[in-house]
Amino acid sequence: MDTKLTLKLNQHIIEKAKEYASNKKMSLSRIVEAYLQSLTSENDTSDFEISPFVKSISTGTEIPADLDYKKEYSDFLIEKYK
Repeated sequence: MDTKLTLKLNQHIIEKAKEYASNKKMSLSRIVEAYLQSLTSENDTSDFEISPFVKSISTGTEIPADLDYKKEYSDFLIEKYK
């Protein structure tokens, strides 16, 4: 079952990723899904190759499971518009 996911990314990265996906004749959703699958798969038996570009946008930063992203974003906006 497919589920919708909203991501906040740098506009420049989004444009480059869309161009990459178009050149590969794949959807950006499919590329992201395959990348996340490769990250979470214990036995990577996938025949899908992750490109250097897609690997380059990974930060390697771990996000705490209890992160309140709405509060963090709210704090960011409050600080931004002071």
